[in-house]
Amino acid sequence: MHDELQRITTEMGEILEGISEPATLIGPDYRILATNASYRQVYGDDQPITRRHCYEVSHGYQVPCDQAGESCPLKRCNESGQRQRLLHLHNTPEGEEHVDVEMQPVHNSQGDIVCFLEIMHRVREARATAGAGEGMVGRSPAFNQMLELVHRAAPSEISVLLLGESGTGKELVAKALHDSSLRCRKPFVTVECSGLSEALFESELFGHERGAFTGAVNRKRGLVDVARGGTLFLDEIGEIPLQQQVKLLRLIETGVFRAVGSVEPQHSDVRLVCATHRNLKKMVDEGRFRQDLYYRISPFPIPLPSLKERIEDLPLLVDALLQRLPGGEDLTVSRRAIRVMARYSFPGNIRELRNILERAVLLSDNGVIDVDQLPEQVVGARPEMSAEGGVAADPQMILSLEQVEARYLRQVVARFRGDNRDLAAQLGVSERTLYRKLSQLKEREPQGGI
Repeated sequence: MHDELQRITTEMGEILEGISEPATLIGPDYRILATNASYRQVYGDDQPITRRHCYEVSHGYQVPCDQAGESCPLKRCNESGQRQRLLHLHNTPEGEEHVDVEMQPVHNSQGDIVCFLEIMHRVREARATAGAGEGMVGRSPAFNQMLELVHRAAPSEISVLLLGESGTGKELVAKALHDSSLRCRKPFVTVECSGLSEALFESELFGHERGAFTGAVNRKRGLVDVARGGTLFLDEIGEIPLQQQVKLLRLIETGVFRAVGSVEPQHSDVRLVCATHRNLKKMVDEGRFRQDLYYRISPFPIPLPSLKERIEDLPLLVDALLQRLPGGEDLTVSRRAIRVMARYSFPGNIRELRNILERAVLLSDNGVIDVDQLPEQVVGARPEMSAEGGVAADPQMILSLEQVEARYLRQVVARFRGDNRDLAAQLGVSERTLYRKLSQLKEREPQGGI
């Protein structure tokens, strides 16, 4: 078996070098058997990579991902025997990055799984750390679930429907879909459907000829034509009048449109991304939105989490937004102010957070944003604690002290690099007490691991 694994590793090593993205071969014991040049460039340090555990190199963990509170693609791949893809946060020399991990089993001549091929698809649609420039930032589970869908949909031509509350960043997500698509060099055109009257709808989308109606003194290109070859983003599509939905449906179904006042058909060439904060299914049931149009625009829906659903991203979002606000680059936010903001439900989501910070930047005189610079409705908010210690979707959710301790121990054990004696000293307990608590935790785990 050992000789066969050596042979497969040698053969697969040649295949690895033909892969442009970071790739590695991993044994069932999580140890790295071989890597390509791209993997060594991204994850290499002053220590040899081979024979080290994959979770140590990519995460800095001391235990596999599933024992550190994450889903492990290798474990899922081994259990299912099928290729797996998961979005993870990996450590790189540039800091933590989102990575779409692809894991597939490698079989021997008898059909048994002997190792696993792992390919790291680096996700460009968002960052996990604050930095200058526009774009999405986040690292919470809710954000990562959304980002995984964005990363899957971006390279395709499928129509995407973005669903989320006002202020959750739907246009940013639409732009990320465009920038990561094959149409990225062509226009990205936004249509604000909520601002279009019934009379202007056709003219804005399809254009008009000179003299087509009163006031049409010049020929005008429609936004469908302006977006040719690129992405057409219909923001708040639920606001389109029912009578005009038929014309949009015809455009999507036939790919043909006519400018107002023209008899010449034109062919469209756009990738369609739509967004709404409304419940379109309910609108269909009520007869306010066409069912056939709904199914045309929603083959790939992506729910966007509200800020209260990703409240653990609050410090990261605050840092990122301050770097984008004039005068905010050199400011910091006190821990007390962060705690106060974490109690708030943010009905306006990230847009509201930006407004709060804009106000605070103007009110801060000493380089620090504190509670005194926050609006009254934020300071007076009542705390609602979640399972992660943040704002909860269900305010009735309360963890027992035993659950809190167990969760904290899992995190500490995954990241601590010393032995149990050092860990016990840092936790302020005896080594015997730590051993007892870890043993109890191990007994409660379904797989017997921490």
